[in-house]
Parts: sequence; structure tokens; C-alpha cells
Amino acid sequence: MSWGLSYASSYNSFTFASCTLLVILLLLGSSSQSCNGLGTFGFDIHHRFSDTVKAILGADGLPEKGSVEYYAAMARRDRIIQGRHLAASNNQQSPLTFANGNNTLTDPSLSFLYYAYVSVGTPSLSFLVALDTGSGLFWLPCDCQKNIAVGCNTYTYLSSGEEINLNIYSPSASSTSEKAPCNISTLCDQNQCLSASSDCAYTYDYGGGSSNSGILVEDVLHLITDDNQLKAVEAQITFGCAQNLVEDMVNGLLGLGFDDLSVPSIIARKGLGSNSFSMCFGPDHEHGRITFGDGGSLDQKETPFTIMQSLPYYMIGLTQITVGSSSSKLELSAIFDSGTSLTILSDPAYTFITESFASQVQERPSSYQLGSFNLGYCYDSSNLNFPKINLTLKGGGEYFVIDPILPMVTNQGGYLYCLGISKGGDSDYNIIGQNFMTSYRIVFNREKMVIGWKASDCGYSLSQSPPAPVDNSNSPRQSFPFSPPLAVWSPGNNYHTPITPLFNQSPELKSFTCALMMLIISFFVIV
Repeated sequence: MSWGLSYASSYNSFTFASCTLLVILLLLGSSSQSCNGLGTFGFDIHHRFSDTVKAILGADGLPEKGSVEYYAAMARRDRIIQGRHLAASNNQQSPLTFANGNNTLTDPSLSFLYYAYVSVGTPSLSFLVALDTGSGLFWLPCDCQKNIAVGCNTYTYLSSGEEINLNIYSPSASSTSEKAPCNISTLCDQNQCLSASSDCAYTYDYGGGSSNSGILVEDVLHLITDDNQLKAVEAQITFGCAQNLVEDMVNGLLGLGFDDLSVPSIIARKGLGSNSFSMCFGPDHEHGRITFGDGGSLDQKETPFTIMQSLPYYMIGLTQITVGSSSSKLELSAIFDSGTSLTILSDPAYTFITESFASQVQERPSSYQLGSFNLGYCYDSSNLNFPKINLTLKGGGEYFVIDPILPMVTNQGGYLYCLGISKGGDSDYNIIGQNFMTSYRIVFNREKMVIGWKASDCGYSLSQSPPAPVDNSNSPRQSFPFSPPLAVWSPGNNYHTPITPLFNQSPELKSFTCALMMLIISFFVIV
């Protein structure tokens, strides 16, 4: 056993040293070569255990040719190469996103929820839908001109004043629309399923007493691969043709919960992608990303989640809360919910966080009523030394709340900086709202039953400084705590941009181009 450990150490040292030296030799050699015109660039390839390499590097730590150690090293290398080939030929599916791109946006006029443009039907129409991990039904405003319905708007305004036109879905206007059978879901009202041709009438209830109702239909959701190829993918999905709408939703809602009818569930069930998705919440509080089939990265932190019976929530466990210098081992459960704008906590977690926070801020707090949310810990200055909040989740992962402070504008035109936590009732669930997800890429891996997180700017080259407060005191709309978008986001603004050549054709760069290509090739040869 000790022999195996000793050999592995010396072998790894040799591997690193040999790779490093060979790369340096290649780089030096490439500097004296020319790739202009029809010139050539070449080098000899030698096995790492060959006599030539031994003569250059020395034989210390190298296994003797023909020995057990030699063949063990060769077998190890073969396993690595074989694994690489298997991974490349595994036909692993590309992640997917909406046909209009993986961009998401939020705005004070959009109830401070993240939205994305989705394309549905034939011919396709785009809809600006809210993204909600706390529910499981996708629905669109449907045939509103034929019904008295709340929220069937044909336009809306961003807080910047930009007008956005909104579409209304109609099954009769789409050649790929079909009626969903009455046995497709337990949502269907069986009292109205009198025959095979009956409509599947449904009512979907949300927290807070709101609901959505209509009939279920089937149609095509237009997707693309979330890679450089942008390959079109069509998913036949079931969704709500809604005629009684949730008032706050501008143009529909896409549930991302664990229901059978949620879009992630349908994508996985149809074999279009893995049963996982990610949402990224940008540091500017305005932009983000969404990707289906994204299982996350190896360096992300993770915590297991559970699914409550008959509810689509992603429920995680907390084991400790730290606020600045104060810490408490509180055991509680909480829901990760992108459809809730602020974080809602019940006692004892709420009292511990807020009192610990206030005791470490050298200013007396005031309160601010934000719609149905009461923010009880607000301060006049943003220059105070606010304590950091850290949540320890089950499994030991540390979840640092990157930006818990919400800048607000009072009715008098002054500024307040509020701790973005509202107190829930004794019977309410603890909710990690999307304000606590800011600057993170959150992965909802439903195959592994874990939530992963990793700090991210979501690929936007924007300032990560706290946004300036927005003065909505003269607006009839409800005031929400973040600035308007830096640029208006509209359908077709896809995240992906055309790939530009890495090098141009100037003679001065040809030599460097060839050298770099050789270095890349040599890396795969010597590994």
C-alpha cells in the first residue's frame, strides 16, 4: 500500500514536470519558425517514457520499461484517453433555452419578477412570461377578446417609459394547437369531462389567494440549443389557455416547479434534455439567464432539496444563520422561489437576523411598506457598515447573501436602504426570494435532487455596484426597489453572438497562430 502511494506521487510529479518542459520547448521552437505562405511547421512526437524523452528529462521517477509500474502507468493513461473518447461520443444533449435567447429581465414595472420571451405556436408568437420556480403550470392569456378577463393587456410599459407590445394566444390561430385530453392531468375538472372531446377545464391556485383558470391545450414551444450552434428544437407542451388571469402577471407565467406539466418536466420526459435547469440572477438586478438541461458545474456548492407532497416547491434545509459577528444554529426549512420578490422568514429566524443586523448598524432603523411587504429595518445612508449574512445549508454549504440591501425611495423623495426580509406568519413557509439569489447561478438539478449555487455575473459586462434608487413617487404603479434597465431588452436580443475568428490573416500573427495550434495539439498528445 505504501508503495502505491509513493509511486503515484513520483509519477504525478514527473507528469507535471514533463508537460511543463515540453510546452516550454515547443514555445521556444515555435518562435524561430515561420508559417507564412506555404511554409511548414513541424515537430517530432515522442512517447513520454521513450528513450528520447528520458534523455532530455532524466529517468528519475520514471517506471522502468517492461516493469509492473510501467504497464500500470500505461493502463492508467489508456483509461484516461478511453474516458475522454467515451465522453466525446456519449451524444450528450446540448442544453436548451428559449428561441428568443436565454436572456431574462426584471423591472420595477414587472412586479420585480424575472421575465423571459417565449415563442409558442405556428406561426410563432412571442410572450413575455414571468419565471416562477414556486409553481408548476405554464399559462398564457388566451382569447381575451372573447372573454371578460383580468390582465389581458396588449401592451405594457417598462419603468424607463419604453412601451412593449404583448400578444394574446388563440388556439384557432395556431396550426399546431390541439385540445388537451381530459385525462392528461389531475388539474382537469372531471365534472366537466363528459366525453373524450370535452375541454380540460382547470383552476390553478397560488399562494396569497390568487388563482388562474381556463382550459389546457397543447402546442409547440420553440427552443434552441444553448450553444454556438443554436439548433432549433420544438417541444410539444401542455399549458393553460388562461381566461381568468393573475393580475400581476403581464403576459403569462411559466411554472418551473416539479409538476408533471412544468416545462422542465416535459423537456426531460420527452428526452430533449436532462431533468435540470439553471437560472442566473445578475448583479445589476435587471438581467439574468435561463437554461434547461443544465446540471451545473463541478465547483458549485450543493444542498439536497425535498418535494412536498402535492406541492411543486423546492424545499431546502438550513442548519445555521450568521449575521456579522452573531451566529445561531437554527434548524429550519425554506423554499427557493424565484416567483417571490423578497425573502420571507418566520420566527425565530426573522427575529434573530433582524435584531442581530440592527445591533451591528450604528443607526436607528425605520420601516417601509412595500405593497404587502413590511420592511422593518431601513436606514437613511448606504455608507453604513452593514453586517454580512451567511446561511449554512444542509450538507455544510455556505450560502453568502451577496446583496441583502434594497434601495428605496420614500413618498417624501428621500432614500432608504432596507434589509430585504419581510416577516411571515407562524403558518407561512420560509421563502428564499429572488433578492437573495442576486449574483448567483442557481441550478435546480431534479435528477440529483439538489440545488446548486455559484457566484456569477451571468455573462453581462455591467457594473456590480448597488443600483441607485428609483423615484416612482409620481407614478400610479407600485414602487419597487431597483433601477430601470440600462438598455431595453426585447425579443431577438439573443445571448449568443456570431463567432469571430480568433486570429486575423496578418503575416505578423501567422507564426503565433501556428505556434498556439501546435501547443494545443501537443497538450492532448502528451497527456
